[in-house]
Amino acid sequence: MFISNALAQTATAPAADPGYTQLIMLGAMFVVLYFVMIRPQMKRQKEHKAMIDAIAKGDEVVTSGGLLGKITKLGDSVLTLEVAAGVELQVQRGSVVQVLPKGTVK
Repeated sequence: MFISNALAQTATAPAADPGYTQLIMLGAMFVVLYFVMIRPQMKRQKEHKAMIDAIAKGDEVVTSGGLLGKITKLGDSVLTLEVAAGVELQVQRGSVVQVLPKGTVK
Protein backbone atom coordinates (compact mmCIF):
# COMPACT_ATOMS: atom_id res chain seq x y z
CA MET A 1 0.00 0.00 0.00
CA PHE A 2 2.71 2.53 0.98
CA ILE A 3 5.51 0.98 -1.08
CA SER A 4 5.38 1.25 -4.84
CA ASN A 5 6.66 -1.46 -7.11
CA ALA A 6 10.03 -0.90 -8.77
CA LEU A 7 10.02 -1.85 -12.41
CA ALA A 8 13.27 -2.53 -14.27
CA GLN A 9 13.94 -1.21 -17.73
CA THR A 10 15.53 -3.17 -20.48
CA ALA A 11 19.22 -2.44 -21.01
CA THR A 12 20.16 -0.46 -24.08
CA ALA A 13 23.44 -0.81 -25.95
CA PRO A 14 25.93 1.97 -25.09
CA ALA A 15 26.58 4.51 -27.83
CA ALA A 16 29.81 4.03 -29.73
CA ASP A 17 31.49 7.31 -28.66
CA PRO A 18 35.19 7.28 -29.55
CA GLY A 19 35.87 10.36 -27.40
CA TYR A 20 36.10 12.92 -30.19
CA THR A 21 33.41 15.08 -28.67
CA GLN A 22 35.32 15.29 -25.39
CA LEU A 23 38.49 16.21 -27.26
CA ILE A 24 36.66 18.89 -29.25
CA MET A 25 35.11 20.33 -26.09
CA LEU A 26 38.52 20.45 -24.39
CA GLY A 27 39.96 22.28 -27.38
CA ALA A 28 37.06 24.73 -27.43
CA MET A 29 37.53 25.43 -23.71
CA PHE A 30 41.22 26.18 -24.29
CA VAL A 31 40.40 28.58 -27.14
CA VAL A 32 37.85 30.42 -24.98
CA LEU A 33 40.33 30.55 -22.09
CA TYR A 34 42.99 32.00 -24.38
CA PHE A 35 40.78 34.81 -25.69
CA VAL A 36 39.19 35.63 -22.32
CA MET A 37 42.17 35.41 -19.94
CA ILE A 38 45.59 34.88 -21.53
CA ARG A 39 45.49 37.35 -24.41
CA PRO A 40 44.26 40.39 -22.38
CA GLN A 41 46.85 39.69 -19.67
CA MET A 42 49.66 39.59 -22.26
CA LYS A 43 48.40 42.89 -23.68
CA ARG A 44 48.43 44.53 -20.21
CA GLN A 45 51.96 43.25 -19.57
CA LYS A 46 53.16 44.67 -22.87
CA GLU A 47 51.59 48.07 -22.13
CA HIS A 48 53.10 48.13 -18.61
CA LYS A 49 56.57 47.28 -19.97
CA ALA A 50 56.29 50.06 -22.56
CA MET A 51 55.27 52.52 -19.83
CA ILE A 52 58.17 51.46 -17.58
CA ASP A 53 60.65 51.81 -20.45
CA ALA A 54 59.31 55.27 -21.35
CA ILE A 55 59.57 56.90 -17.90
CA ALA A 56 62.17 59.64 -17.61
CA LYS A 57 63.62 61.98 -15.03
CA GLY A 58 61.04 64.57 -13.95
CA ASP A 59 58.00 62.36 -14.56
CA GLU A 60 55.42 62.17 -11.79
CA VAL A 61 54.36 58.61 -10.98
CA VAL A 62 52.28 56.46 -8.64
CA THR A 63 53.76 53.24 -7.24
CA SER A 64 51.93 50.04 -6.40
CA GLY A 65 52.17 50.99 -2.72
CA GLY A 66 50.32 54.25 -3.36
CA LEU A 67 53.30 56.61 -3.20
CA LEU A 68 53.15 59.69 -5.41
CA GLY A 69 56.38 61.37 -6.34
CA LYS A 70 58.61 62.92 -8.95
CA ILE A 71 61.45 60.88 -10.42
CA THR A 72 64.84 62.42 -9.63
CA LYS A 73 67.22 59.59 -10.60
CA LEU A 74 66.89 56.59 -12.89
CA GLY A 75 68.75 53.30 -12.72
CA ASP A 76 68.43 50.00 -14.54
CA SER A 77 66.09 48.44 -11.99
CA VAL A 78 65.74 51.16 -9.33
CA LEU A 79 64.53 54.74 -9.49
CA THR A 80 64.54 57.51 -6.91
CA LEU A 81 61.31 59.33 -6.10
CA GLU A 82 61.07 62.69 -4.38
CA VAL A 83 57.89 62.39 -2.31
CA ALA A 84 58.35 65.65 -0.38
CA ALA A 85 60.87 68.48 -0.31
CA GLY A 86 64.18 66.81 0.52
CA VAL A 87 62.66 63.33 1.02
CA GLU A 88 63.77 60.78 -1.55
CA LEU A 89 62.88 57.10 -1.70
CA GLN A 90 64.30 54.33 -3.85
CA VAL A 91 61.74 52.03 -5.48
CA GLN A 92 61.88 49.34 -8.12
CA ARG A 93 60.93 50.34 -11.65
CA GLY A 94 58.32 47.58 -11.82
CA SER A 95 56.41 49.06 -8.89
CA VAL A 96 55.34 52.06 -10.98
CA VAL A 97 51.69 51.58 -11.96
CA GLN A 98 50.80 54.95 -13.47
CA VAL A 99 52.47 58.04 -14.91
CA LEU A 100 50.65 61.21 -13.86
CA PRO A 101 50.29 64.42 -15.86
CA LYS A 102 52.91 67.10 -15.12
CA GLY A 103 52.02 69.32 -12.18
CA THR A 104 49.92 66.76 -10.32
CA VAL A 105 52.39 66.35 -7.44
CA LYS A 106 53.23 69.56 -5.62
